[in-house]
Amino acid sequence: MIIMDKSMKFSRVLRLPPYVFAEVDKLKISLRRADKDIIDLGMGNPDLPTPPHVVDKLLEAAQKPSNHRYSASRGIAKLRAAIANWYKNRYDVDIDPESEVVVTMGAKEGISHLVLSLISPGDVVFAPNPTYPIHPYSVIIAGGDLRSIPIEKNRDFFEDLQIATEQTWPRPKMLIISFPHNPTTEVVDLEFFQKICNFAKENDIIVVHDFAYADLVFDRDMAPSFLQIDGAKTIGVEFFSMSKSYSMPGWRVGFCIGNSEIIAALTRIKSYLDYGIFQPVQIAAIIALNSDQSCVKDIVNIYRSRRDVLVDGLNRSGWPTDRPKATMFVWAGIPEKFQDMGSVEFSKFLIREAGVAVSPGRGFGEYGDGYVRFALVENEERIRQAIRGIRRVLR
Repeated sequence: MIIMDKSMKFSRVLRLPPYVFAEVDKLKISLRRADKDIIDLGMGNPDLPTPPHVVDKLLEAAQKPSNHRYSASRGIAKLRAAIANWYKNRYDVDIDPESEVVVTMGAKEGISHLVLSLISPGDVVFAPNPTYPIHPYSVIIAGGDLRSIPIEKNRDFFEDLQIATEQTWPRPKMLIISFPHNPTTEVVDLEFFQKICNFAKENDIIVVHDFAYADLVFDRDMAPSFLQIDGAKTIGVEFFSMSKSYSMPGWRVGFCIGNSEIIAALTRIKSYLDYGIFQPVQIAAIIALNSDQSCVKDIVNIYRSRRDVLVDGLNRSGWPTDRPKATMFVWAGIPEKFQDMGSVEFSKFLIREAGVAVSPGRGFGEYGDGYVRFALVENEERIRQAIRGIRRVLR
C-alpha cells in the first residue's frame, strides 16, 4: 500500500510565481458577495456577441451526428485552407496549409505547447516585460531559463535585446514577442519586424509572434504581420486567435503558421495531447474567415468608442492617460499621489473605494508595476459609471 505524503511537492508547479491577479480577484469576489456593484474592467474577456452568421453555422453543423466524432488534432483540412487563404488575402503571404498551418485551442494553448515542444530545461528564452503572462509562464513550465527584455518608454528595445544576448550564456534559443502588445498597447511597423528578423538570423534564434490583436487597431486598417518580412518563415511562426477579432473567446480557436519544422513539432506534440477542437466549431470558424469581414470592423469600432469614453473620462478626472492605438486595453500610469502604493494595492483601492476592478500592472511583470490595465469589456454607460467612481476617489 502506498501512503501519499500530505506535503507532496511538484517541481513544475513550484517553479511558477504567485498569480498576482488572484489577490485582486479575491477582493472583487468578496465585495460582490456582499452585494457591492463592481464594474469589472480587469480581465480581457470580450463581452461582445459572436457574429450571428458564425453562431448559425455552429448550430447547423452541430445537428450532424458525424461532426460529433473525434476531429483532427491539427485542424480539419478545410479550416487550414481557409487560414492560408485568409493570410494571402490580408498580408499577401503564401502559406502551405499542409505543412505551415496547425489549428490550436486558442493562442494560449498553442504557445504553451509550442514552447514545451521546443524548449529543454536550461534553454534560454527572451520575452518582453511587461507582457501577457503565458509568454513567460510557458517558459517556466517547460523548464526553460526566462530572461526579460524591458518594454518601457524612453528605452530602446533592440539595444536591450542586444545587451541581453551578449550577456547570456548559453545563447538564447527563442524570442517571444507580441504586437499590438498586451498590456502596453504598443504597435510596431514592418521596419521593426525586419530588425527582429535580421537579429534572429544573426543569432540563430527562433521567433514566436503572438498576433492576437491583429485587427484591433484604431489608427490604420490593420497591424503588420511578422510573416510579411521576407525570410521570416525561415526563423519563426505567428499565432492568431479568433477570440478578439471575431469575439469568439469561449470557442477556443486559434492557429499557428510559419516555419514548417516548427509547425511539425507543435503538430506532433498536439497529436499526443488532444483530438482537436469540436468539429462544428472548426466549421463555424471557416465561415468567420471566409465571409464578409464587416463584422470585424463593427467590433473594432465599438472598442474604439469605448476607448474614447474611458480615456477622455480619465483625463477629465485628473488622471493623465494616453489614447491607445490598438488592442482592447488602456495602459494607464498610476496617478502621482498614489504611485507609492504600487499597482496591486492601488488596484485594491480602486475596487474598494471606486467599485472598479482593473488589472495591476505587476501581474504582467515587474516593469509594469507603475501601471494598471483597463479592459474595454463593459458598455459605454458602465464605463461612464466607472469614471464617476474613479473621479470621486481621485479628488
